[in-house]
Amino acid sequence: MAKIENSYEFMLNNLNTIVDDLENGNLTLEEAINKYEEGVKLINKLYKKLNTLEGKIKIVSNDIEKDAGDELNGYR
Repeated sequence: MAKIENSYEFMLNNLNTIVDDLENGNLTLEEAINKYEEGVKLINKLYKKLNTLEGKIKIVSNDIEKDAGDELNGYR
């Protein structure tokens, strides 16, 4: 089972927190740069996770279409 820290929702929540911190304006320049860097890393992880999940959805969809096509061919 995937760790909670690697879940899409957890990472997205962390990214939202970073955005809130940056928008608040109470960070030093160094803190803001570190938060920005952390946010960019999270965005990259989120994109990778989305691409992986999209691939899984395509596989499942293709399997469903194939199964449905096989069933329809049986009725002809």
